[in-house]
Amino acid sequence: MALTMEGEILLPADRATVWEKINDPEVLRACIPGCEMLEKTGDDAFKAAVKLKVGPVSATFKGAVTLTEIDAPNSYLISGEGEGGIAGFAKGGARVRLADAPEGGTTLAYTVEANVGGKIAQLGARMINSVAKKTADQFFANLAANIGGVVVEA
Repeated sequence: MALTMEGEILLPADRATVWEKINDPEVLRACIPGCEMLEKTGDDAFKAAVKLKVGPVSATFKGAVTLTEIDAPNSYLISGEGEGGIAGFAKGGARVRLADAPEGGTTLAYTVEANVGGKIAQLGARMINSVAKKTADQFFANLAANIGGVVVEA
């Protein structure tokens, strides 16, 4: 089942600071909801384990993440895939773009395209989209708190 999501948020820091934060494994581990492990395995590669609950299905997804098309401090493409055992799999990517906001701070825009399969996909698009949106909102709230402010919908 395909999943798409996009959004834009205003973060209370300059672009260089936001870029540094979204490339720091320690910051990301603290900000990603359910993240149990995030380790750098190369210059632009990570391995991760994230525990998610979608309706009655709970699983730990383990997988690999890579960063490509890097244009520091403006944008990159993050791609990954993970296996959650009997719960299923997830594979996809997100384009992340940073820009100076006119009123100060940095605008972070993202576009996500992913595919999920297995038991988790059987729960339906509405439930999966709801969990994905909630997880993204929590990530950005955590990131804003780590930067020292509050996320504002752009």
